[in-house]
Amino acid sequence: MTLTESRPNELVKINVDIVKPMEGSSTTEFAFKPEGDQTAVTWSMSGHHNFIAKAMCLVMNGKKMMAGIMDKGLANMKSVVEGASKT
Repeated sequence: MTLTESRPNELVKINVDIVKPMEGSSTTEFAFKPEGDQTAVTWSMSGHHNFIAKAMCLVMNGKKMMAGIMDKGLANMKSVVEGASKT
């Protein structure tokens, strides 16, 4: 992972290089949008895939596989941020 861009209270962008199960690179983005006394966080991931990687994502339902990981990551982020704001 390489942090490529950071704008406080707005955006964090990270390049992710994956080795297993298949080599590839993607860009992950965390976008923050204030909504009253809360902040909406959007986590997105994008990248270019060759034919084989695209086929595997369709067969293995890559979107569904990543949804659980993203939900867990966002919940962890929320826990850390809310814990830090109490101290």
